[in-house]
Amino acid sequence: PAHKGARDLISAFGGPLVAPSANRSGHVSPTRAEHVKTDLDGRVDLILDGGPCEKGIESTIVDFTGERAVLLRTGALETSVLDKFLFGGIRRAGESDGISAPGQLKSHYAPNATLRLNAEAPEPGEAWLAFGPSKYPGLNLSPSGDLHEAAGRLFAALRALDARHDRIAVAPIPNEGLGEAINDRLARAAHRD
Repeated sequence: PAHKGARDLISAFGGPLVAPSANRSGHVSPTRAEHVKTDLDGRVDLILDGGPCEKGIESTIVDFTGERAVLLRTGALETSVLDKFLFGGIRRAGESDGISAPGQLKSHYAPNATLRLNAEAPEPGEAWLAFGPSKYPGLNLSPSGDLHEAAGRLFAALRALDARHDRIAVAPIPNEGLGEAINDRLARAAHRD
């Protein structure tokens, strides 16, 4: 693991260690210890607080079991980086591939509030989740338009707005680099069956 606290835990334990995600399936992912406590209070005996997640969004998941690599979930490792190292490129999993990894359900990472994506402005009664310069009050994933900063703030911002609002308007996010993973999380968070 990249986090020193996780490496120290493994070293102190001295044996194999298996750890599931620290969140309820389908809900907005936790990026801080207090998010885990809110979601799992009374269900776990201990929460180790290693500080806020550096990347914010989950890992990229790639299936290497076939003849060609298959991207199962976009994530913190951008697909452009994968393409540089995978001869023959990478195929994106489609609906016909079925669900084989976390984060592939159409509705996932979902707040209780309704999300309206690619909004140019909030409508009356909507909270505003901005990206880049914005003239509307609300939360901003990155006032400077930095996708890495936006990825790091995404889930905490969704949780904060969800705690106070029933509807959230989300500004457009460029669909390049980490924006691809951010938009994937937002689309799944907005999906209602």
